[in-house]
Amino acid sequence: MERSGRGREDHISAVTPAPEELMKHCMLCPRCCGADRASGRRGRCHADGRIYVARAALHMWEEPCISGEEGSGAVFFSGCSLGCIFCQNHEISGTEPAGREVSIEKLSDIFLKLQGQGANNINLVTAAHYIPQTAAAIRIAKENGLIVPVVYNSSGYEKAESLKMLEGLVDIYLPDFKYMSRKLAEEYSGAPDYPECAKEALSEMVRQIPGAEFDRRGIMKKGIIVRHLMLPGHLPDSKKVVRYLYETHGDHIYISMMNQYTPVPAVKEHPHLGRKVRKKEYEALLDYAISLGVENGFFQEGETAEESFIPAFNGEGAE
Repeated sequence: MERSGRGREDHISAVTPAPEELMKHCMLCPRCCGADRASGRRGRCHADGRIYVARAALHMWEEPCISGEEGSGAVFFSGCSLGCIFCQNHEISGTEPAGREVSIEKLSDIFLKLQGQGANNINLVTAAHYIPQTAAAIRIAKENGLIVPVVYNSSGYEKAESLKMLEGLVDIYLPDFKYMSRKLAEEYSGAPDYPECAKEALSEMVRQIPGAEFDRRGIMKKGIIVRHLMLPGHLPDSKKVVRYLYETHGDHIYISMMNQYTPVPAVKEHPHLGRKVRKKEYEALLDYAISLGVENGFFQEGETAEESFIPAFNGEGAE
């Protein structure tokens, strides 16, 4: 395991409805709220039909094969359909849109600008509620010279049907797999169906990208990395997550086990979530992964929770 820092397209284009049509009765995510986002109503994701980008800049804190020395071109989108109570990006995932409103054309320009800055890839962070617009922007950018890989970086709370819109456009999937326990998923994210949805979504990702490819520098060009952010006091569930991932998908995926959990103000007094992950908890998870035979993986060293993995969400790069 490695240390972690942090022709078909034409067919898809022909069968995918226009973004504004999909926004009229939005069923993109497992919440299936049916909001008329096209008319300005916000869905469970806290977003209407407009695209809000909170930050678009080179990001150095992804896994080494994603960031490399040059950085990942991370585009942080405002809003989220999951809404974990411990969200590390709570500044932009909540009820009020953060950052700047951009058009589909502007979004494609942002991708090209990041490529021009030397980004190893375009990293779409929490774009599930903007899949139709994002897919359209990727197509435009590719027509205008985008050649670096596209990374889809998500909570894992996805509909497989929606992910099909990204087939042939996304090169790397970087989903979370947060829980195996429906009880924890309900308590922490209000989504008891999270485990089932994450399993179905990951299976669709593996169908689209069944193997990994790297360039001569070790930068991933195609593949899937599944992240698990270990939560304090929940080693048994973390073991179940790792076991499921490895026994189900084996070496088709890489598993990134993270210890960087940092309590946000909303959970400072929570009996479990109010503290960081202890060293012995994390080491127990790593030992368990090794005992299973996990080799394609990433782990973190040291007190990563002391470092700032959360950038300033001030609209940088979306001007």
